[in-house]
Amino acid sequence: MNPAPAAARKERPSTISALASAAALLAACALPACSAAPSNEDPTTRTVEGHWEKNAGSKEAAAAMKVEVPSGATGVKGAVRVNPQEDYYLLSFITAQKTAEEIAHDLNPDEALSRTAKGGSSNKLFGHLGLPAPESLNEVRWAGVCPPCRKDPIRKSKQWIDIYVAPLPNQQARIYLMAF
Repeated sequence: MNPAPAAARKERPSTISALASAAALLAACALPACSAAPSNEDPTTRTVEGHWEKNAGSKEAAAAMKVEVPSGATGVKGAVRVNPQEDYYLLSFITAQKTAEEIAHDLNPDEALSRTAKGGSSNKLFGHLGLPAPESLNEVRWAGVCPPCRKDPIRKSKQWIDIYVAPLPNQQARIYLMAF
């Protein structure tokens, strides 16, 4: 009798068992990150996991979106939400209505700004900036753009940008931008 094959047979189940356990553990850890939200979930109340990046504000958000904040803009606010899958960049400011529309146009949205479409949900992220969710505003106009789909060489690292323009008195507007 050869003792080596018996020893190998004894080791094989424990090796297979260890590999199976490791594979099950990896699958269990990866599953929550890739699983979709339940279909009955209201996207306006969904929370985004992650944390707000300390010391990241309007400059960092504008740089990530490759958007220039106009020199006369007021009420400039921005933040970066770091998440496991993708980060969210928020930028908002008040400028002339015409300038806000030009910025929206320069982002090359799939369709023009519209009051009928309110876009996706900003997940109430703008509340972090002390602003209401733009889609909750009555007169807001929205457009969205997928920079890679539009072959935008400037913003190709962003998967989507929501653009909201909310009119204000005196030919002013607050523009809200959210990118991920």
